[in-house]
Amino acid sequence: MLLKILICFLAGMGAGLGTGFAGMSAAAVISPMLITFLGVPAYEAVGIALASDVLASAVSAYTYGKHKNLDIKNGLVMMVTVLLFTLVGSYVSKLVPNSTMGGFSTVMTLLLGIKFIVRPVMTTKESMGAVAPKKRFIQSVVCGIMVGFICGFIGAGGGMMMLLILTSVLGYELKTAVGTSVFIMTFTAFTGSASHFVIGGAPDITLLILCIVFTLLWARVAARFANKAPAKTLNRATGVILVVLGAAILLVNIIK
Repeated sequence: MLLKILICFLAGMGAGLGTGFAGMSAAAVISPMLITFLGVPAYEAVGIALASDVLASAVSAYTYGKHKNLDIKNGLVMMVTVLLFTLVGSYVSKLVPNSTMGGFSTVMTLLLGIKFIVRPVMTTKESMGAVAPKKRFIQSVVCGIMVGFICGFIGAGGGMMMLLILTSVLGYELKTAVGTSVFIMTFTAFTGSASHFVIGGAPDITLLILCIVFTLLWARVAARFANKAPAKTLNRATGVILVVLGAAILLVNIIK
């Protein structure tokens, strides 16, 4: 029991910080931790991680929204396509061997972390408004399809993909990108976890509760700090956290 609490605390801390700072899916951290140290089957681990993501993302989205760093209107377009293709990805992932899941998100986390350190996102909210609505709509639909499938398929990478797309493709400033990302992830995580539990059965309740509580706690702390930090500081903090988490996940996968 002590081992369960320790692993869930460490996993929840990493997942919560990643969610609150960068809109990162909790599954990117929680899944490999549960699989490696507690022997949880990959499909069940992804379901638990996505369930942990629901409240953590919702609280983070609320915090970003309170500071006016959330674009609900444009985020809804991407959310619809993400939700639909999360279901498709979740079903397909049931047919894939355990060892195939998770590698993409680790590389994505490392590269994105380095990107924020080397080339910080300094876009302003004013420049966001210069993008043509029709162009943003089409981009949101196409990107939502890709993000949704990835999120449902490996239970991770969705948040990272959204953050990359919102900042690099759709031209969002970092805080608004993270706020919009966690808003979307609240619904995609709920859809993904529900479909995982329906298809794969009920998870370990103890692990589920522990991961939810610890992830929620650290996501709240990270989101409050992120919304008060200057853009350059937030870029560096986000980059460092992503690099550290990516390296940690890679190490865990090597141990596994």
